[in-house]
Amino acid sequence: MPDARTDRPGERLRSSSAAETIVVPRPVERDDDSSSSNVGRAEARRHVALVEGSTPHLSAETRDLLRNRLRIAAILFFVGFSAFLVRWFFYWDEWIPKHLTMFLTHGFVTIILGGFAVRLCRHCLYSLRTLRIAELLIFGCPALFFVVKTVQESKARASLPDGEARLDYIVIPWLLMIFTYALFIPNTWQRAAAVLGIMGLVPVVILGYLYNAVPAYGQLAALPAYSGFISGQILITAIAVLVGVVGVHTIGTLRREAFAARQLGQYRLKRRLGSGGMGEVYLAEHQMMKRPCAVKLIRPEKAGDPRMLARFEREVRATAKLSHWNSIDIYDYGRTADGTFYYVMEFLPGHNVGEIVEDYGPIPPARSVYLMDQVCAALNEAHGMGLVHRDIKPANIFCAYRGGVFDVAKLLDFGLAKPTLEVNGEAQLTMEGTVTGSPLFMSPEQASGDEGVDARSDIYSLGAVLYYMLTGQPPFMSDNPLKVMIAHASQDVVPPRQINADLPVELEEVVLRCLEKDPEHRFQDVAELQRALRELPLNGTWSSDMAAEWWSCNGCPERKKLAAEMVEAAAV
Repeated sequence: MPDARTDRPGERLRSSSAAETIVVPRPVERDDDSSSSNVGRAEARRHVALVEGSTPHLSAETRDLLRNRLRIAAILFFVGFSAFLVRWFFYWDEWIPKHLTMFLTHGFVTIILGGFAVRLCRHCLYSLRTLRIAELLIFGCPALFFVVKTVQESKARASLPDGEARLDYIVIPWLLMIFTYALFIPNTWQRAAAVLGIMGLVPVVILGYLYNAVPAYGQLAALPAYSGFISGQILITAIAVLVGVVGVHTIGTLRREAFAARQLGQYRLKRRLGSGGMGEVYLAEHQMMKRPCAVKLIRPEKAGDPRMLARFEREVRATAKLSHWNSIDIYDYGRTADGTFYYVMEFLPGHNVGEIVEDYGPIPPARSVYLMDQVCAALNEAHGMGLVHRDIKPANIFCAYRGGVFDVAKLLDFGLAKPTLEVNGEAQLTMEGTVTGSPLFMSPEQASGDEGVDARSDIYSLGAVLYYMLTGQPPFMSDNPLKVMIAHASQDVVPPRQINADLPVELEEVVLRCLEKDPEHRFQDVAELQRALRELPLNGTWSSDMAAEWWSCNGCPERKKLAAEMVEAAAV
């Protein structure tokens, strides 16, 4: 197996339920900060981040709205350009010889707009990037025609014989473009300002070109009859751009507020925290209790899949049954008026294990065992209820601050959890022969699609995560997920002491036993693994107080900057 390192182990080869997480600090008030120990703990709390890493819908809604609005804009432009194209044929002999370039450009633009009007009418999903390209062409092609038209017509009218020469306002079509864009295209005000600014700049450039490069136009513009003619057009365009930007900002604010109020009723969505194969997680606040929480919604494109909906509901039921301190708490569950599924969970301060390793390197043995002992406790409850997690990975294990205690391990995301016993046909929610989980941390039986996956599969994944925590890299690495899965099923892992020679031999033995290919050779349950971890002869220990000191001495500037923005948004 080639040793191809990835920048983010566990992220590049992401499973269907992987999540991107955003971290922000959460201030916690204490009354006993007078001592140096408490000062350190207070400092630590400023470095801890609010994270929810399991897998609104506003981004998807924006994409769908953009597609619909582009379709309407393309249809309107197409109808308008088609009507004026027909008009050409009533003056064929008079206009075509003089304005052939303008006529050909007009026909080309009309065909392009018609193509987009037809294409966007189809019920297909388009990426945001594809829609932005369509936006560029739908507004760029008419802009190209207006440039050709205004330049040619202005030259022709300025060059007429004395008494017939005149100057016309050229900003009218550009005002149409500016207000159509501001009205139809959902945007941030910053992006709208950039696009509308370019639209407003084009007629100004055309006026400058005509005044300086076309003598007849410049002479007419200098006459007293046209005093202030050019400056007036520039001023009108600038006002139109300003009004357009303000309009975009106002419409966008109203749309976001309406979305938040409409989607989840008593929960106000604030910011997206992460996304995965099943859904997206948002920072939210209960409107009456003002309690921060994390809301997970099923992805809109998955809403029509009965199997996906059943799996989503199974995740809620499975997680809600768990009551262990080291499992995430579920507050609420429901459906919105438009059929969107969601559930509400606790909002955690902390980093996931993957982020800690990425930012600070391998985790010391004492701290790794301290965290893994808690994960085993949470998993022991799940296994006792007949649930196999099947997606244990660094992103699903968080070091949280809860109840005044640092480094509380939280096991998240039971989206792939599978009952070991059939209950009301739930065993059929995962199709036979399918492969589920994260390739970098899945067991050999998961990699081969074995339906006989049991609790010992989670023990293998725990060993893989512990290997990653101690060495800074997963047991097997490759850019190809299939090669990683084959390695899990057939290749021997490099002993962790060959990567980190400071590891105790006894700890290495525990890791390698978890990573045995044959489930019969592993620890047979997490309680047995937990006992082995507690009996390890480690040099030094780890505690919540040591974790508080660690957090007080470590922080990520980028995350702290994002954290400040989040805290400010939460305060508003």
